[in-house]
Amino acid sequence: MAYVQRGSDRAIVAVRAEAPDTDDPAGSSWEAIDPAAPELARFLAQVGADDALRATDLGLVRVLEDLIELLIDRSVIRFTDFPPAAQQKLLARENARAAHRQLRLLEDDEEHLI
Repeated sequence: MAYVQRGSDRAIVAVRAEAPDTDDPAGSSWEAIDPAAPELARFLAQVGADDALRATDLGLVRVLEDLIELLIDRSVIRFTDFPPAAQQKLLARENARAAHRQLRLLEDDEEHLI
């Protein structure tokens, strides 16, 4: 058996495989559903599609960062051409990537200490 929560429009908004704790006040908002129910299959397919799209978003962000860096290096665009909010986000990502690279270098050094 599967258990679902529904939104105000009665559409499924959450799924769990285990029965909710009946002592929990929120436990009563879950209802049992047949695991073969078509509406459950549609919900799970949508969640899977959303996850796949999110996974590609992360890779595309990295591509866009590299593209922006390349265009700036080749003087096609200037960093100052971006709005201030975009500049802050680009700088934050650049700093995070630099810190990540530094951490990886430290971890690599630690492996060769002995």
